Amino acid sequence: MKKIVIAAGTGFLGSVLVDYFQEKCEEMVILTRGKSKVVGKIKYVNWNAKTFSGWETELKQADVLINLAGKSVDCRYNDANKAEILNSRINSTNILAQAVLQCQQPPKHWLNSSTSTIYRFSLDKQMDETTGKIGDDFSMNVAKAWEKAFFETETPHTMKTALRTSIVLGKKGGAFVPIKNLAKLGFGGKQGKGNQFISWIHETDFARALEFIIQKQITGVVNIVSPTPTPNKVFMNTLCKKLKVPFGFPISITMLEFGAKIIGTETELVLKSRNVIPKRLVENGFEFKYGELEKAFNQLTS
Repeated sequence: MKKIVIAAGTGFLGSVLVDYFQEKCEEMVILTRGKSKVVGKIKYVNWNAKTFSGWETELKQADVLINLAGKSVDCRYNDANKAEILNSRINSTNILAQAVLQCQQPPKHWLNSSTSTIYRFSLDKQMDETTGKIGDDFSMNVAKAWEKAFFETETPHTMKTALRTSIVLGKKGGAFVPIKNLAKLGFGGKQGKGNQFISWIHETDFARALEFIIQKQITGVVNIVSPTPTPNKVFMNTLCKKLKVPFGFPISITMLEFGAKIIGTETELVLKSRNVIPKRLVENGFEFKYGELEKAFNQLTS
């Protein structure tokens, strides 16, 4: 690739992609709410994810546009936060669509964040892109509205892919760091009933999957998850073994609800069973480097 543009590229996932792609492209542009600056080959350009302010010219002749914008769901779901969670996703997607349409030489491929949370709670059925059942609650409806905003505007010269991404496990950020710290403190037992599935992907495979999608020109919706969704109890037990923690105290639903209120988050992030598999990636020949949980933990805890 000659040029890649990453919208909202300064967070955890953005840093993963910057580290992975910066040696694979000639020019990298990061759209950020921070100050505009240039660091090496990376150009940081200010935007507010709502209106044009000059950043839109950076899309010209881009090979790839990746949009990661959206308020974190790691918060309490009060009315204000719900509105911001939804609006931050819809507004950024809509303004990027306008920018792509007005660009004389638009990006060849646009990858937009979505979420594997779009699928219903499932203990029995594995959800793939074809037969997965989409549910109806706040989180799922946000995901549906997000993908609708992405796909409803036709971009004749730009391919589109929605990334239904699961929990991304990384050494320096995301969900893995607090989970690891919790286990080290002795609270690495099952959370709730422990039978709910965790769909996850290692940070390296997250970046590799996006590169694969770009190379193969895969469009539509793609599940960005490992092939092995894992029950919460097994996930936590495996982590404790890797950390050499002899015992993991289980956390009941009541304790989770109490703790969630204190730290300002929602139990859904832990208790929902996300039983999602990467059918389209596998069918197209993608090979996971860290497809098994134990292998992923070996790297993340080394």
